Amino acid sequence: MTIDHRLIAMLVCPLCKGPLEAGRDADNRLVELECVADKLAFPIHDGIPVMLESEARTIATPTNPVPQLAP
Repeated sequence: MTIDHRLIAMLVCPLCKGPLEAGRDADNRLVELECVADKLAFPIHDGIPVMLESEARTIATPTNPVPQLAP
């Protein structure tokens, strides 16, 4: 299921009210909406953005890498 690009343009980060960027997987499918300012990525499930801080994942940056769990 896809999400309308007009809806993405209207959505903002629920924390800082800043713009969101499209996060895509290897097959170029939209899988999350990313807030660069808060370094959070909000998932999209069945075409519906889940805009809850508790459901967001932290985005790794070169200066702030996300720690990997040991196997």
